[in-house]
Amino acid sequence: MTAAPALADHLLETIRAALEPHGLFLRGTVNFGKGETAPSLRGGIPAVSVVLIGNIGGSLWEPFAGWRQCEPKRISTDPLDNWSKQVILPVAEAAGATAYFPSDPPWQPFQQWAVRAEGLRASPLGILIHPRYGLWHGYRGALGFDRPLPATGEVATGHACDACDAKPCLQACPANALVSGTFDVGRCRTYLRCETVTGGCLVEGCRSRDVCPVGRDYRYPAAQLRFHMAALRL
Repeated sequence: MTAAPALADHLLETIRAALEPHGLFLRGTVNFGKGETAPSLRGGIPAVSVVLIGNIGGSLWEPFAGWRQCEPKRISTDPLDNWSKQVILPVAEAAGATAYFPSDPPWQPFQQWAVRAEGLRASPLGILIHPRYGLWHGYRGALGFDRPLPATGEVATGHACDACDAKPCLQACPANALVSGTFDVGRCRTYLRCETVTGGCLVEGCRSRDVCPVGRDYRYPAAQLRFHMAALRL
């Protein structure tokens, strides 16, 4: 093994070790070719690679919930975004990388990166479906580098939804938000904001997401489901 690959592997292992206590993982790598659109690094030059960071199942919930309890006076409409930045920014600094977040402009194409890095495809809900984790995963940030890096995750083959003949997700939504093959976010939010809706999706999580047979072992814990549904309601 040459020195450069050895250094790259060591860098990635160091990042993995720093993220693991927070329930975050390296989800995949995109290496940009000549002429491809790439995000800018802190110095203004285009990144050569980005490494996606995210959760698998409810892996981040306990660290995040603990952080919220330790800072009860924190006022924020986006606590998960703030927590993600507090975790990822120091890791980026130590690795000499530039951090990107789904919540921050200029908006980066996280879903496009995930499709390329992990071979994922969109489910009828619009969420990328993983062949192992199903709909129970997410991306909390990414790191940009000035050099190519090796792959950091498995790449899916095929589309998990193709093997599902029943597609129960299409019939389970009480708001009928899955129409014409797309997910109508506005219809979903209108339903969740209805004063009579005090249970169901708000308490137990999205019904369409819950009936998906893929990755059920990675289903989010109840508190995390309520947190995400409350955020969707805003």
